[in-house]
Amino acid sequence: MGNILTVDDSPSIRQMIKVVLTPAGHTVHEAGDGAQGLERAKATKMDLVITDLNMPVMNGLELIKALRATPSLLGLPIVFLTTESSDTLKQEAKAAGATGWITKPFKPEQLLAVVGKLVRA
Repeated sequence: MGNILTVDDSPSIRQMIKVVLTPAGHTVHEAGDGAQGLERAKATKMDLVITDLNMPVMNGLELIKALRATPSLLGLPIVFLTTESSDTLKQEAKAAGATGWITKPFKPEQLLAVVGKLVRA
């Protein structure tokens, strides 16, 4: 199916995403902060990035802006997975280039539905 990069400073969240997406046929790559995520996205062709907002080194908004500024990654779907739910932040994320938004805690079927819409087999 797809190569999916999950960027979150919480190992348990990364593990939950992996547990949900791997049985659906996806390969899940992990990064603990935005800087690691940017490097992994540049090194391996990804079909989707799922990123948290609040992380050390480089936060999710900074990561989205950096991904969108990388010509080889144009068009890459990016989903925010965060506890934040303010409309202002959602607008800021959309303006930065986020494709979608999932609020933590998430339901596995919700994550699978979003990934299914954005990752083409």
